[in-house]
Amino acid sequence: MIRVLIADDHAIVRRGISALLETKADIQVVGEAADGEEAVAQTERLRPDVVLMDLMMPRMDGIEAIRRITARCPGVRALVLTSFAADDKLFPALKAGALGYLLKDSGPEELVQAIRQVHRGESSLHPSIARKVLRELTHPSGHPAPGDALTDRELEVLRLVAQGLSTQEIAKRLVITEATARTHVSNVLSKLHLSSRTQAVLYALREGLVSLEDDGPR
Repeated sequence: MIRVLIADDHAIVRRGISALLETKADIQVVGEAADGEEAVAQTERLRPDVVLMDLMMPRMDGIEAIRRITARCPGVRALVLTSFAADDKLFPALKAGALGYLLKDSGPEELVQAIRQVHRGESSLHPSIARKVLRELTHPSGHPAPGDALTDRELEVLRLVAQGLSTQEIAKRLVITEATARTHVSNVLSKLHLSSRTQAVLYALREGLVSLEDDGPR
């Protein structure tokens, strides 16, 4: 029997999931929690096998709750069930100790299968989440895939930065104002988590966006 705790700040969601899981002979819902603090307390008290964890909750969010549960109850496995697929939620949740990450648009059987997989100690990721994880593995943090991170105009600006053009020269080349060019450069550095133009040049070379044989400004 897989003992499950459901943590979600919406009562109707908890009731719906509970009703679904109660139809499965191998799953038992042992408790519910309406926020992160309650999720941690209930986990310590009930010691479920799997905690089904929403991320956006009052008092304490799901990521911090997972972090505390992982530290205090190492035998309990966390499965995220959320509406958010953004990197700033996904990767912190996985680093906190979540073994699975499912989106709320998943089907009922997908949820049941994910609970069983996580209970067995296997990772369970929504297909779109799995793609993000694979992309992160091939383009580690701080160096995201350029096609995904930057717009076409920002890629163009990055190439010009790598060719050694100043902000003023980039503005003239692209027929935009210096202020707009400066904003594009700033956005490029911010999105790629870089702190200088030199790092941007090295990044562009590493990703094959420019080569040492490229001509300079024309």
